[in-house]
Amino acid sequence: MVTTAGLKDKIGEMYPEIKEHHLSMTVDFDVSKSAFMVTFKREGEELKTLIEKKDAEDCMNNIKCVYLGVQVAQFIKNFEERLAFKKNKAA
Repeated sequence: MVTTAGLKDKIGEMYPEIKEHHLSMTVDFDVSKSAFMVTFKREGEELKTLIEKKDAEDCMNNIKCVYLGVQVAQFIKNFEERLAFKKNKAA
């Protein structure tokens, strides 16, 4: 059985870039969608994505969650681009 705490730990382990880019992460189970809601935050920016139960089970069995990996990479890229834009605008 997948728990929110276990899934959060496993995602953090599989995607070290989450910690490297100082993202906070929460994992909750959304009963209405019967899926896990993963929320990433950093300095007012936020990304929410759903992980289906089957994908969560795969993740817990060390099978990378490809969809989640793409979401994490895109969030980091967008955040870094916004930061660079703000710095250039201020200069």
